[in-house]
Amino acid sequence: MGKILKSKSSWPRTVVKKWLNLRSSAYEFHSDYPVKGKMEPRRKSCSDVIVPENFPGWLGHANGDLKQPTGEQRVDDKLDLKMFVGTWNVGGKSPHERLDLKDWLNSPADADIYVLGFQEIVPLNAGNVLGAEDNGPAAKWLSLIRKALNNNNNLAQNDLELTKSSKQSRVGFSGLSDGNPIPYNSTPHRRYSLAASKQMVGIFLCVWVIDDLRKRITNLKVSCVGRGIMGYLGNKGSISISMSLHETSLCFVCTHLTSGEKEGDEVRRNLDVTEILKRTRFSRSSKDSRPETILDHDKVIWLGDLNYRLRASGDVHEHLINQDWEALLEKDQLKLEQRAGRVFKGWKEGKIYFAPTYKYQINSDNYVVQTETSKEKRRTPAWCDRILWKGEGMKQIWYERGESRFSDHRPVQSLFSVHIDLTQNRSNRITKPINQNHRPNPVLPYTCHGKVQAEEILLLTRAQSCIDTQPRLISSTS
Repeated sequence: MGKILKSKSSWPRTVVKKWLNLRSSAYEFHSDYPVKGKMEPRRKSCSDVIVPENFPGWLGHANGDLKQPTGEQRVDDKLDLKMFVGTWNVGGKSPHERLDLKDWLNSPADADIYVLGFQEIVPLNAGNVLGAEDNGPAAKWLSLIRKALNNNNNLAQNDLELTKSSKQSRVGFSGLSDGNPIPYNSTPHRRYSLAASKQMVGIFLCVWVIDDLRKRITNLKVSCVGRGIMGYLGNKGSISISMSLHETSLCFVCTHLTSGEKEGDEVRRNLDVTEILKRTRFSRSSKDSRPETILDHDKVIWLGDLNYRLRASGDVHEHLINQDWEALLEKDQLKLEQRAGRVFKGWKEGKIYFAPTYKYQINSDNYVVQTETSKEKRRTPAWCDRILWKGEGMKQIWYERGESRFSDHRPVQSLFSVHIDLTQNRSNRITKPINQNHRPNPVLPYTCHGKVQAEEILLLTRAQSCIDTQPRLISSTS
């Protein structure tokens, strides 16, 4: 699909709708699966998923159950799955057909679910942020992923012992050397389908599941939160996908947080996380016990370019040269903020045994700081790209980065063992109380009407100013 062009006269309306998330497409998402049943009529709100009836290949929020294949369904007490999670800031570059994703998607064992998040799949310029969404690159990424997952039988590495000997950094944490190595799954002809994908400007999240598993997945929903320009546009923010696997609720949150390495920028990133937790809402009826917020879910994966940097000090470059990652991680803002209880309290992250993922020269293994003479363009290397999780029944067994030179970030990937309890049922589920600390800010109401009254005039004025001037780069800094 190519980029949709709109006349300048339509830009103010487009901007207002993007600001307020009013567009009917704001919470639609694409899928290989058809909708089961028709959409029930209900009140529209800013957080509703609205899907046209009889629109093949699209899922809605109210009846997002996948059509069940015929045949008897096996019932067990538990279901143990492998889940691959990957994140990659691709620097505004559209992929070419020859781009090989094997390095990124390789893992010690075949996964049943692939959760893949991208940042900056389009350049973050005024046209993409304020205008119509360019979904061409997303379609290219989906095509490449589909080919990588389905045309190679499996992506598990053929020789774990070779992996252990050649990449000792992985063995230190991953669990591959704890006496219980992951059994190599050589099952042929594993096919994956797209459960859901969603784009918001440059942020893109897609979830793929093995075909044998798709009959178990229901209640697919999406929710987007913009945290970019004026705190609402989508050049920064989050896409969240919610789904149920049997009666276990899963949530995947792909984010691109505020950039910058000046002192105090970490506070803005902390605020992004807080606002995403507050403003992410999955629609449900008053009698529905299904999750409404991110933290209502049984298991949550948070991935993306979190943009936390290294606290400035004179010995950073010395540690970088010596590859002393442990010493550098003592200066990592995310870990420091997390230990202080200011962000991601109670969340987990695997131990990092790989080099900082940002910022590289494109098509090079050199960090920008090693070659760049301009002070404005120099960036201290940092672990911007991260994967965290929260919830019981998940164990991270592998956490590594890829080595693709495609962008100024290196991709990051992880493999989880996920335990699904098949004995719990809807009748005995207890809805988790909503944390009052994550209620929406009363100053920023969720009703479209309130936002229009408070902000439409200011927004239209600024949008018209953008239209009357040449498009300029808003922020391509990761």
